[in-house]
Amino acid sequence: MLKNSTAFSYLLLGLNVIMLSGGQILFKVGLERMGGVNLAQSWKAIFNPIIFSGLMLYVIATLIWFVVLSRIPLSIAYPTQSIAYILGIFAAVYMFNEPVSLMKWIGASLILIGVIFIATN
Repeated sequence: MLKNSTAFSYLLLGLNVIMLSGGQILFKVGLERMGGVNLAQSWKAIFNPIIFSGLMLYVIATLIWFVVLSRIPLSIAYPTQSIAYILGIFAAVYMFNEPVSLMKWIGASLILIGVIFIATN
C-alpha cells in the first residue's frame, strides 16, 4: 500500500532531488581531481570513475523521475526539483569552501519559499 501512497511519491521526489545534487557534487569532485577540462576534452571526463558515478546517479534519478511524474502533478514536481539548487549552495560552502554571498542566500531562501507555496497550494 505504501508504494502507491502520496507520502511515498513525495519520498521518491526527495530522493530524486538528493540524487541530482549528489550527481553534481560528484561531477565537481571528479573535475577538480582531473584538474578541469576544456570543451574539446570534456568527453574524457566520462571515463573518470567519480564523474561516471555521478552520471549513474543521474540515470537512476531519471528513472525515479518517471515514477514521480506518473504520480505527482508536473506543476508541483518540477518546481520542487529546484531544491537541488539550495543543496548545491550548501555543498559549495561546506564541501568546496566556496564563498556564498548574502544575496545568494536570500535567493536560495526565496526558492525555498516558492517551493513551499507551490507544494501547499
